[in-house]
Amino acid sequence: MLIARIVVPCVVACSLTALALDKFDLSPVDPETAGMSPRKLAEIPARMQEFVAAGTISGVVTILARHGKVVEFDAVGLRDIESNSPMRKDSLFRIASLTKPVTCAAIMVLVDEGRVSLIDPVEKYLPEYKGMKMNPCRAGAGAHCEAVAPHRPINIEDLMTHTSGLPSSADTGKGPEPKTLAELVSRGAHSELLFEPGTSWNYSNIGIDILGRIVEIVGHKPFDQFLKERLFDPLGMTDTGFVVPPEKHERMATLYNFSSGKPERIEAQWGSASTIPSPAGGLISSAADMLRFNEMMRNKGTLAGKRVLSQAAVELMTISHTGDMEAGWVTGVGHGFGYEVVRDVRGMFRYNSIGTFVKGGAYRTYEWVDPTRDLVGVIMMQRTNGGGDSSDETNAFIAISTAAVEQ
Repeated sequence: MLIARIVVPCVVACSLTALALDKFDLSPVDPETAGMSPRKLAEIPARMQEFVAAGTISGVVTILARHGKVVEFDAVGLRDIESNSPMRKDSLFRIASLTKPVTCAAIMVLVDEGRVSLIDPVEKYLPEYKGMKMNPCRAGAGAHCEAVAPHRPINIEDLMTHTSGLPSSADTGKGPEPKTLAELVSRGAHSELLFEPGTSWNYSNIGIDILGRIVEIVGHKPFDQFLKERLFDPLGMTDTGFVVPPEKHERMATLYNFSSGKPERIEAQWGSASTIPSPAGGLISSAADMLRFNEMMRNKGTLAGKRVLSQAAVELMTISHTGDMEAGWVTGVGHGFGYEVVRDVRGMFRYNSIGTFVKGGAYRTYEWVDPTRDLVGVIMMQRTNGGGDSSDETNAFIAISTAAVEQ
C-alpha cells in the first residue's frame, strides 16, 4: 500500500506534465510575468494602426513571445480592402523567403541522420552540376573572359549561405515550362558561376531550390511531403503548406502593390496539385505557425516536448558563416543557414542583440529570434513593392518589442 500511495501520484503527475508539454499555448499571458511592460507592448498595435491609416499597408498581424510565452498577439487593419474584411489573427500569408530557413532545417534533419554532409558537393546528388564553369570577368579578373573551372565544386554549405556563386535564379525562358522541382533545378546547372564558391555572397533562389531537390532525393519523397512529416506535423503547423485548401481561401490576406500611391490588388494564387513546391519562397503560412517554427529554433530544436532538430543543428544554422563578407540585406549582418545573423553593432539599429537571427520575405513578412533577450517575433503583411527586411513597419515592431523588456 505504501508503494501504491507513492507510485500513483507520480504517474498522475507525470501524465499531466506530458499533457502540458504536448501543446504550445498561443494564449497571451500577463506580460509582466515574462518581464515585459504591458504599457509598452500596447504601443505595437497602435503603431501598426498608424501605418494602416497612412496607407502603406492594408493590414498586419504581429505576434511576440518571451521565455516561450506569448505576450502580444494582434491583428490590425484589413485582410481584403475591397470587401472590407478585417485582418484576423489566423489570416494566411505568402511568406516568400521565410520559406528558406524551413528548407535549410529540412537539410539539417538529414544531416542529423548522417545521410547528408554539409561539405558534400552538389554534384554528388545532382550529376548535372558536375563541371560547372565560372566567368572570370564577372569576378573582376581582367579581360580574359573564357569560362574556367572553379577551384572546387559547390557544396551544400555554399547553398545554405548563398556563397555558391550561382545567380539569383535559373533561366526559365528557354524550353518548356518546368513542371517539377527536378526540372526547375536542372536548369541551374546551365548557369555560369559569378565567383569562386565560398569567396563571396550573392542571394540565390536557385541555390535554395537545389537544397529542396536534394531533400527529395535523399529523403525518398516529394519535398512538400517531407516538410509536412518531419517539421510541420510535429510542430503543429497545421496552416503551413504550398497549397491553400478551398476551405481556407477566405483566410488569405490579399496581396497589394502600393507603388502608385494607392493599393493595387494582385489576385490570389492558391496553388494547386500542379504547383511546383518552391523551396526558396513558396510557402503559405500564418503568424502563429511561424512563431511555432521559430520557438523551436529558440529552444534548440524542440517545441512542446517534440524534437525535430538536434541542438548542434540549430546552433550551426544560427551563426554567421560568411566572415567579413558583405552578406544580407542590411548592414551589420552575416549569413547562417537560411537566416541572417546580427554580427556587429551596425546590425543593432533596431535594438537586436548581437547573435539575433532573422529572416525577411519579399511581401513584408519577417521573423526574428533574439537569444540574449529570449524574444521571438513574427510580423506579417502583404505588399509587393518593398521587402520586409528593413521596412518601417518591421523596424517599429522590433524596436517597440525590445524596448518593452524590463527584466
